[in-house]
Amino acid sequence: MLNSAEFVFAWIGLWAVGAAPAMVNYHLRGDALVHCLRVSGARLVVVDGDEAAWGGVEEDRGGMEAGVKGEKVRFVRLGGVKGEIRGMGTERLPDELRNGVKGTDPMALFYTSGTTGRPKGCVLPVVAAFGHGYGSVAGTNPVQGGDQRYYVCMPYYHGTGGINVMAQLMSGNTVCVAPKFSVSNFWRDVRDSRATWFVYVGETLRYLLAAPPSPLDRQHHVHSVHGNGLRPDVWQRFRERFGISQVFEFFNSAEGMLALNNPSLNDFTAHAVGHHGFLQRWKYHKYYVPVAVDAETGDIARDPKTGFACRMPYEVGGEILVRLPFERHFPGYWGDPEASEKKIVRDVFQKGDSYYRSGDALRRDREGRWFFLDRLGDTFRWKGENVSTAEVSEVLGRYPGVLEANVYGVQLPGHDGKAGAAAIHIDPGVKDVFDHQDFLRHARTHLPRYAVPLFLRHVQAPSATHNNKQNKMPLKQEGVDPDKVGAGDKVFWIERHGKGASYIPFTRQDWGDLHVGKAKL
Repeated sequence: MLNSAEFVFAWIGLWAVGAAPAMVNYHLRGDALVHCLRVSGARLVVVDGDEAAWGGVEEDRGGMEAGVKGEKVRFVRLGGVKGEIRGMGTERLPDELRNGVKGTDPMALFYTSGTTGRPKGCVLPVVAAFGHGYGSVAGTNPVQGGDQRYYVCMPYYHGTGGINVMAQLMSGNTVCVAPKFSVSNFWRDVRDSRATWFVYVGETLRYLLAAPPSPLDRQHHVHSVHGNGLRPDVWQRFRERFGISQVFEFFNSAEGMLALNNPSLNDFTAHAVGHHGFLQRWKYHKYYVPVAVDAETGDIARDPKTGFACRMPYEVGGEILVRLPFERHFPGYWGDPEASEKKIVRDVFQKGDSYYRSGDALRRDREGRWFFLDRLGDTFRWKGENVSTAEVSEVLGRYPGVLEANVYGVQLPGHDGKAGAAAIHIDPGVKDVFDHQDFLRHARTHLPRYAVPLFLRHVQAPSATHNNKQNKMPLKQEGVDPDKVGAGDKVFWIERHGKGASYIPFTRQDWGDLHVGKAKL
């Protein structure tokens, strides 16, 4: 479903009967869509009037119906039942339907790529949702005051959009809903709704900043923006151009174990993803801990003498581990105990302790400002979406003639996030007749558009470490720079700057165009 009032009504209605929604990305197709349904165990799929979303469901209906074993899955198109809903009476459902709900039960299931593997279901537990709703009373909700209006155009299926819209509603604040983000409609919506806040992800503000200047840039009521992933080169320019007083940057994950906030009103806290004062630095010294990570294996580096993890100074930073006084504090991935277990590391600093692996590298300076360094593991972020390399590799590897597909993200000049790249080892028997156009068609059929690799690298041999695991490190370091790519390898990219129908050779001229901003993806 796209963002709508009906989305919220459906969510609250599920709570009323003791159930919870699984927030499925409406861009998903094929195996990824079936996988998310299977993970949730959902027996009811609600789709709004969006033709593309309904078309995806229709295409994969058979797979979804077979995905939940032993249960019949019902598909409901919202437009077809609205009349029936309007004709029903209104009544408060009995408490018996909700009496069995515990604090650890989900109030929603959000999906994440995590650091490895395919999308996993992350639980927003009842107790956490209650905390969000209690925010106005406790003073932890940044949106304070009865005349505030909170504009949301980020998708509800992501925690940034979904959790924040419900937090504001449960706190009694006014929410202004847009179906999706649109640069051309954004400021008009904001003005028409008289919004005073809006929620973002970092790329959102870059897109708004890239639009031509207008005399109306400051003709709005917004004084604060609230979100995550705002890049340093955008932060101050956005504030100055659009007259924004406060950037409330936060850092969190779908798992909800590492939470940082930075209500920035000045240059001192600009660019930070969080800020801890003296008391918080003392409090979290043993709870948020940076450690060194083996660059080749991704494992936590350990002292060969003691066997314990190598703790890093906060000023240097490293992957952040979150202490678990009790392992049940980590709700885990829904229906996937194996994946949940991989996120917990034990005997870190002493025998018997346990920590949650965030998969994110951060540092904290002496003033208590937290800065994001990198996203560890196989997952990378592009166009505001997390891309699972395991999922993409699986899809590409099914194409005839592809012996191996090693997927990774590459940093590009002038672009946020990392663009998808795939090092493919092709069967020598078909290498000379490999159909790049059909290969791209295959990728677009089975993957959401943001996950389709923009670059291909034809490699001469499989890229593996000594233990036969795919080795991404050299590929990431070389990227698509022609001066760094190994001899004999050829790099291709999607023609027309990612919008074309085939992969074509990537040249030094193309690399130069990226550097000077002539090519935008």
